[in-house]
Amino acid sequence: MSDLGKIDRAFFDRHVAPNLGAERTDVAIGPQHGVDFGVIDVDGTALVTATDPLSILPALGFERAARFALDLVLADVAVSGVSPSHLSICFTLPETMTDEEFETVWTTVHDECADLGVAVVTGHTARYSDPSHPWVGAATAMGVGEHDDVVRPDGARVGDRLLLTTGPAVEAVGLLSTLFPDQLELPDEVVADAQDRLEEVYCVRDALTAAAAGPVTAMHDVTEGGLAGALNEMADGADARFAIDRDAVPTRPGVHEVCERLEIDPWAATSCGSLLVAVEPSGVDAVRSALEDRDTVVAEIGRVEDGEGVVVDGERLEHPAVDPSWAAYAELAEASRTDR
Repeated sequence: MSDLGKIDRAFFDRHVAPNLGAERTDVAIGPQHGVDFGVIDVDGTALVTATDPLSILPALGFERAARFALDLVLADVAVSGVSPSHLSICFTLPETMTDEEFETVWTTVHDECADLGVAVVTGHTARYSDPSHPWVGAATAMGVGEHDDVVRPDGARVGDRLLLTTGPAVEAVGLLSTLFPDQLELPDEVVADAQDRLEEVYCVRDALTAAAAGPVTAMHDVTEGGLAGALNEMADGADARFAIDRDAVPTRPGVHEVCERLEIDPWAATSCGSLLVAVEPSGVDAVRSALEDRDTVVAEIGRVEDGEGVVVDGERLEHPAVDPSWAAYAELAEASRTDR
């Protein structure tokens, strides 16, 4: 098990998977390591659900921080191809958070949910003495749809093409350059490019756009463990091999420079906003066009083949043992405290 971040597969298989409560026939998709959502059958209708922590970073500004936190929660349902429709949300607020700051967070959540057609159905809000930013609660998103419309996490099939939106490490680079610009010691124009990546960390609408445009067989948002983690998790679920062309993978401005400065592998760093999408060959052009119409960067990076694992230009790519952005954050935070 890694020190920080999500538990690894070995921990999940040993401690979590054997202990999942009652066995119920209405659970169509249950907990699996690296899978974004579960599905419950309700009288023939699919209820897609996912739970995530809420991370509010005040340094981003409370409006942007709230939108970022909400998109992380809703994205795990959106990658099923079913639109998020309901939200249960719990805030365990630090004592230091003012009423005005919470009002900004909550108004932002309301506005974004209203725009996406998501209703808040229940929740909990309170202040406690121990919590502190950024971890201020958790939320469960839900979506209601037809079982046949659910894009299964293990649905990629041999012959499918693999598309990637945005590119590796946009979240890690965007956050670190915004929170610690002076500690990066990079040219101002590079830092500005890196900070712009925070405008690309939202993928709910991209996921729904892709699912509606063509025969999408699987989707996965590129979170902890980065692109390398997402590729391995989706390939493992499909029981197939993903063959990737490294040169085809898009890299956004500022990403290379920041990752090089911090000595982190961009393919292993969290990249919320990036989507890995498996598409039947007949739908590739339609999905790409639909995403490009939203001004989303998208590229075809490989294909699904017989075999197992992930190969990049013929060489095996393993799942990262730990996301390097955790250590980078700690290093920059310490440097920031020292500089004061």
